[in-house]
Amino acid sequence: MKEGTKKYADEAYETVKYAANVIGSRLPGSKGEKAFADHMADKLRAIGVTPKKEEFAVSPRSAIGGIPYAGYAGLIMSLAAYPALHIPSIWFAIAAFGILAAVWLISCCFLYQTWSDMFFPRKISQNVYGEITPPDGRYDYTIMLSAHTDTSWCWKHSEFNHRYGDNIAKGFANVIAKVGFGAVCFAFIIITAIFMSIVYFASYCGAAWAMQILSAAAFTRFMLAMHFIPAVTAIGSLFVIQWNDPHEENGSRGAMDNATGIALSYEITKYFTEHPEKLPKNCRIVDLNIGSEETGLRGSMAFTAAHKNDDLTENVWNINIDSIADEEYFSVINKDAWQFCNFDKDLEEMFLESFRELGIESKTGGKMANPVGGCDSTPMTRAGIKSVSFAAQNPTLTYYYHTWHDVPERFSADTLGDGFDVVLSVIDKIAAYQETNGFPGVRKK
Repeated sequence: MKEGTKKYADEAYETVKYAANVIGSRLPGSKGEKAFADHMADKLRAIGVTPKKEEFAVSPRSAIGGIPYAGYAGLIMSLAAYPALHIPSIWFAIAAFGILAAVWLISCCFLYQTWSDMFFPRKISQNVYGEITPPDGRYDYTIMLSAHTDTSWCWKHSEFNHRYGDNIAKGFANVIAKVGFGAVCFAFIIITAIFMSIVYFASYCGAAWAMQILSAAAFTRFMLAMHFIPAVTAIGSLFVIQWNDPHEENGSRGAMDNATGIALSYEITKYFTEHPEKLPKNCRIVDLNIGSEETGLRGSMAFTAAHKNDDLTENVWNINIDSIADEEYFSVINKDAWQFCNFDKDLEEMFLESFRELGIESKTGGKMANPVGGCDSTPMTRAGIKSVSFAAQNPTLTYYYHTWHDVPERFSADTLGDGFDVVLSVIDKIAAYQETNGFPGVRKK
């Protein structure tokens, strides 16, 4: 940590403690999320930065927050399989229901599509941002510091791994075994329903091949096994139902994910208000507090949609800060694999160079792709903003990731101080690049 950084690191840590221990869980669209957004707006106001709030509607359970519904769908299909053994036409309804459930699960829960939002209960979330401009009000480009205010529902299977302590591998295997079994059961009952529907429909149409299947000894044995298999798939579906805890009071307290990002974005903004001579030439700094990231990046989607025709998406470099707590895992996130989105290579290289200059070593080698889910850099990148995400988080599925065990006592202010130094270093590199080359647009390769 550089000299002079400790003040900002300690202040950031106090913000993290307030978010986690005073406000607590901050699910998308909840009172807790709004309370933290209002708190950060007040802090911006206190340093002379005028906050702006932009509200948007969100359906928290239409994306990843709705995964338990897939479990309920699997349970319904499993139970419906028993009458279907005697009334074959029921297989058609099961197959149609299963296909719809699978399409929703893949497109909305995993790929963050928004088409199903209208079918789920709605809440109001918000983005809050403030900006610092040069004294004359004129700027050529923007450096945006973004982070999300909300937290996740408590992932029950991960939370139970607290009993394994630091044996992360054992806990990870436990989660994968349960969730993997549930996923196989969900897929099996859908595939079975589709198969049965095809065979029975073909037999109704007089297809010889279908009649042969129905009269085969193997099919008879399969039908016998189906008196027991749906009970197994029902159990597997229960594991999916248990994926996250529906109760707000049990939600993640969000110290690491992502009060750390919010706190650092603010402290860096505050740094430039206290050291205006350090503000890059012809540059505007924007501190963006994003709502509802945990339910499919809805806040960043709303922000880029609202500003697609103004300069908040034009000539912008976005440093998305998301989870700075695990000191051995400093990384620049260069890709959301599930969202099929590569982030900006210029910013990636700047982060890697800053890690080297500051002597920061990481077990990830300093960079990694986000293997599942997504982060706010994806909507930003798609909007033409140069963006990467910056994290210091163990990429393994730990007991404190998206659980109420995500508390500030688990890490120290020193890690936040290192993160502060990294971001300031990258800002200096952006300023030098911008002055020499201007704004080059997003570079993904």
